[in-house]
Amino acid sequence: MTPDTPPDAPPPQDDIDRLIRFLQGAGALKDTLRSGFTPAGRPESTAEHSWRLCLLALLLEDRLEGADLLHLLKLCIVHDLGEAISGDVPAPLQTAGSDRRDRERRDMAELCAPLPAATAARLMALWDEAAAGRTPEARLAKGLDRIETILTHAQGTNPPDFDYGFNLGYGRDRTGATPLLGALREAADAATRARMDGA
Repeated sequence: MTPDTPPDAPPPQDDIDRLIRFLQGAGALKDTLRSGFTPAGRPESTAEHSWRLCLLALLLEDRLEGADLLHLLKLCIVHDLGEAISGDVPAPLQTAGSDRRDRERRDMAELCAPLPAATAARLMALWDEAAAGRTPEARLAKGLDRIETILTHAQGTNPPDFDYGFNLGYGRDRTGATPLLGALREAADAATRARMDGA
């Protein structure tokens, strides 16, 4: 965009074509399945998880403890985009020392490749921030990500051998980062225990 380009001018056609190619690639998240199940018993997609994570962040707008909601939403939207390439690794199968984070970053870069360079760099910077988990918004995004997952497991119609107990220890390093996350974690754990008790 040049200095004399009107702010509401449409982008060049090539940029629009690039955006469409990116959206087509990101659309694979609708078919990227996770380990959780919906209340109706259908496997949950990464796109559905990301949507409800964003909804959770939006509901907490007036309690974000100094974090910026718009920035938090951006991190929540991009945090799992790379899964459109190689899929999700369920938490019980994640191992310390694996190259999962590097692979996910490569996948994110591949997904962003069709975008105009400045747009791709912006999304990659958001992904890097979310993955590092050091800013206030990134700490919240990581904690809320774990809580949304736990709540999905507690609510879903899961297979008979589903391990609800795993959730009671899952992501404690992330969900204890702020008092808000801690309170949400208590509610999520209560939902897990109720499910384990058959309530």
